[in-house]
Amino acid sequence: MPVGSVAAPADSGQPADGHATTAAAPRQANAAISADTTGFSPPAADAIPDNEFGEVVRKGQDYFLHTSRLLPQYTGNSLNCVNCHIDAGRRADSAPMWGAYVLYPAYRKKNGHVNTLAERLQGCFQYSMNGKAPAADSEAIVALSSYMYWLASKAPTGVKLAGQGYKRLPAPAQPMDLDRGKAVYAAQCAVCHGANGQGRKTAGVTVFPALWGDDSFNWGAGMHQMPNAAAFIKANMPLGKDNTLTDQQAWDVAYFMNSHERPQDPRFTGNVQETRERFHSADDNLYGRTINGVVLGAQSVPSGGRLRGRDQAAAAGK
Repeated sequence: MPVGSVAAPADSGQPADGHATTAAAPRQANAAISADTTGFSPPAADAIPDNEFGEVVRKGQDYFLHTSRLLPQYTGNSLNCVNCHIDAGRRADSAPMWGAYVLYPAYRKKNGHVNTLAERLQGCFQYSMNGKAPAADSEAIVALSSYMYWLASKAPTGVKLAGQGYKRLPAPAQPMDLDRGKAVYAAQCAVCHGANGQGRKTAGVTVFPALWGDDSFNWGAGMHQMPNAAAFIKANMPLGKDNTLTDQQAWDVAYFMNSHERPQDPRFTGNVQETRERFHSADDNLYGRTINGVVLGAQSVPSGGRLRGRDQAAAAGK
């Protein structure tokens, strides 16, 4: 295996979003024997009803599209929900909101218990937005849940919907490689996301999200797992040219993206290797691994501010 490469992890058996399994045995059985192969279509964007319910749905849609600007009290970066859930959460194979809504409540291996939809949304704020979880009954969670409910109008439950989550890729033919990933990034990604992964902003508003660094998702977010990142990249990137990268290119560029430092996992114990053993032990991520002489996670900025006065050698477990 070349230096700077890792083998692809074995399939975990998890659904395509990499986080949840359905909680009830009957639903699992239904999902195993029944699938919506025709494809579910959410209601048109201009079909939000003009009534009290519609007002809440529109508010949820606004929060979804402009998360960091409208909910700064809960966000620690400039990302918006729509950056990872494309087309206002409608697009198939981009973890669409209509596909997620019908999964919950669900057991999540990530935290070891059955999660409500509200708890799942709270996790998005804590990890992907590198921020603070709103209360389950907060206006933000109620509005976002209402938007998801509306998008999933008439969607079947107990059925695996086509386009739900991210479409898993087969294991790469070759071990993932940093040099190949860097070349793909320079040729296909940097024009939007910046040469240093910093993203692009216009008038202070994020147009293309940061992929690593202080303004990106943290080490607890699902996108730091290579299977999730590779599947998303293959199906959705480059924007407007989806499914043009080979599977190998998607794996390589996902590996390159996640070989950079990003904000610390909020569950950080004070020691990177201990945190890896507790929360990142699967062979699907680079947290706590040494890449180009750097222990990833050892120099991470904590949520809400820069690393201040911490002994980074101790944090790395040295």
